[in-house]
Amino acid sequence: MTPTPLTLPEVEALARAAHEGQTDKAGQPYAEHLRAVAEGVRARGGDDEQIAAAWLHDAVEDDKLSEQWLDEAALSPRTKDVVRAVTKRAGESPEAYAARILATPGALLVKEADLAHNADPARLAVLDAPTRTRLTEKYARMRALLGLKGESSGE
Repeated sequence: MTPTPLTLPEVEALARAAHEGQTDKAGQPYAEHLRAVAEGVRARGGDDEQIAAAWLHDAVEDDKLSEQWLDEAALSPRTKDVVRAVTKRAGESPEAYAARILATPGALLVKEADLAHNADPARLAVLDAPTRTRLTEKYARMRALLGLKGESSGE
């Protein structure tokens, strides 16, 4: 009696609704970041489970959806595992976060697409210099911890 898994359009609509009214650091609607990450996953050869996780990758971390919601959602176990893997936890070291991503099948591709969009020079250009520098260093460090080479955004 397993419920029918949510379709990608249903996951997208759910993610957009969960982040309604939220903006990114550049003041853009947050759903645009989610769309870019989902498209980045697709462009990198990700499957539907990874694309679903891309739409939801910040929902639990940003307290838009609860862990209980994720537990009960009509999503594949792999999609849930990827969402959990890419959800940063309070007080967690970057090393522990990276290790969890690397240990979870399918999560690295989602995080790679997330980092590529976060580090997009056009997005960073609208930020003040100290913030831009801090974020550029943060994203480069995470790419190094994950073993990702250079910026392969492809977007």
